[in-house]
Amino acid sequence: MPFERWFKRDKLRASELSPIDIPKVRKYSFVMTQEIRKKIEALFPCEKDIPREIDFAPSCGTYEGGMTYLIDGELRAWSGRTSEVLSPVCINTDRGLVRRKIGMEARLTTGEAISALDAAERAWDHGRGVWPVMRVQERAERLSAFAAMMRSVRDQSVRLLMWETGKSLSDSEKEFDRTVQYITDTVEALKETDRAGARFSSNSGVLAQIRRSPLGVVLSMGPFNYPLNETFTTLIPALAMGNTAVVKLPRYGSLCQIPLLHAFKECFPGGVVNIINGDGRDVAGPIMESGKVAALAFIGSSRAANILKKQHPMPNRLRCILGLDAKNPGIILPDADIDLAVKECVTGALSFNGQRCTALKILFVHRSIADAFVKRLSDSVDALPFGLPWEKGVRITPLPEPGAPDKMRSLVDDAVKKGASICNSNGGMSNESFYFPAVVYPVTSDMQLYTVEQFGPVMPVAVFDNEHEVFDYIVSSNFGQQASIFSRDPKRVGPLIDVLANQVCRINLNAQCQRGPDVYPFTGRKDSAEGTLSVSDALRCFSIRSMVAAPESDAGKELLREILHERSSSFVNTDYLF
Repeated sequence: MPFERWFKRDKLRASELSPIDIPKVRKYSFVMTQEIRKKIEALFPCEKDIPREIDFAPSCGTYEGGMTYLIDGELRAWSGRTSEVLSPVCINTDRGLVRRKIGMEARLTTGEAISALDAAERAWDHGRGVWPVMRVQERAERLSAFAAMMRSVRDQSVRLLMWETGKSLSDSEKEFDRTVQYITDTVEALKETDRAGARFSSNSGVLAQIRRSPLGVVLSMGPFNYPLNETFTTLIPALAMGNTAVVKLPRYGSLCQIPLLHAFKECFPGGVVNIINGDGRDVAGPIMESGKVAALAFIGSSRAANILKKQHPMPNRLRCILGLDAKNPGIILPDADIDLAVKECVTGALSFNGQRCTALKILFVHRSIADAFVKRLSDSVDALPFGLPWEKGVRITPLPEPGAPDKMRSLVDDAVKKGASICNSNGGMSNESFYFPAVVYPVTSDMQLYTVEQFGPVMPVAVFDNEHEVFDYIVSSNFGQQASIFSRDPKRVGPLIDVLANQVCRINLNAQCQRGPDVYPFTGRKDSAEGTLSVSDALRCFSIRSMVAAPESDAGKELLREILHERSSSFVNTDYLF
């Protein structure tokens, strides 16, 4: 690909850098180190050089489970249309670099989607099914059993997650372990909810027991960046509260969930959990159009969420729990500890290559410290270890979405054409699915990077003179998830907190934006979220308060006493979990 790049001391020809693709840059110049150039050129291995001990299927070369799906408690084999699952890890062949094929996945049709929906609806049975009327203690036991079975396939699931998404091996392990812990924490929160609902209330002559009841059939759709954790943060609480579910696996990151299908089959009654794959228009659209979905749990873009919501014919019957877009700003005030701010901003912006809704997406730096901050930021980014996902200590890895490097180049090119510069020596260097993070400065309001969520390894830096400029940016933004403030001055931080608290849902002081711990609420304003996810909040999202009331008379008390004694109701009871 032709390009121009001017250096302070040299002008290099394109042929000297092939096959690395580098965007056009002007106004900022540097000498690219030969060491980094050679390492990026040689980033991807030949097939024979892949360590067998980290491969997902060293005996056969590909994973064969992607043709399996779960409907109505039955593991089914698919023989219809399929698609290749290609890893972001490329293989050096005599045909050049090609993404390594790691398996095939089923592309189910509308027929299978409706079958999955019908199975979930039968298991729900208007609230009369085995699962929705099951006692809370038994549901908790089933969830705990599932977590135990999940641990038994950790190694296979983690390796598939790493190969599918390009996430480092250590981060893939952390995602799996965090997901198992989330199930355990949800069971504990379920016990607390059950304790709270076990008591009777008396008011104005009315005796009542108030509990939370399930909603019905849930359509759960998770994202590619955290296909296990983010999917389960909606699915597990939905199941815990007695709902039934259809899970539509993400386009990237589906294979890592296949080893769990057997555990779902064994731990839950038939039809309670149905797991399918396929194109959204073929499976998710028809499910929504049926009008039988009581709750939509979706993590992805606001555009896709709006399409799904509009497909439901009875929107007043639909509850939505959505985790959507974000453009989280980092605000670096003049008295900030620059070293701390740089450290947190690098981690916050570039963990998993910046492919997180919670990532820092734009940095606003006070003009008085902007040059010093950008210099240290650029040096820190250039020092990040990069490579293949299984390499120890690696921080920057290949990107799973085929169009991601092109998107990053397009956004950076737009900013450069309008006056910004790439400020780190390695910024923008790429090779097929790999893109080294670019620090772009100064970013102004006429550039796409100012408002567009990049969802990748690009760090836009803007300058401000007064905090009102940053506040105006946040007010005009379509998003309102989080912000980070870096300062040691309480007189400046306090008022900024007060105005930001009504615009975003989490304000981080001298720390990166993030989701955890999972016991804390995770949500957003405007186009960033709908509903609140945390271990306890999610249980409330997937349920509704229901009550049984009787006159506080002798007859009313006697009837309730008999129901409790006979244990004739799962809803009216004073059992609770210790």
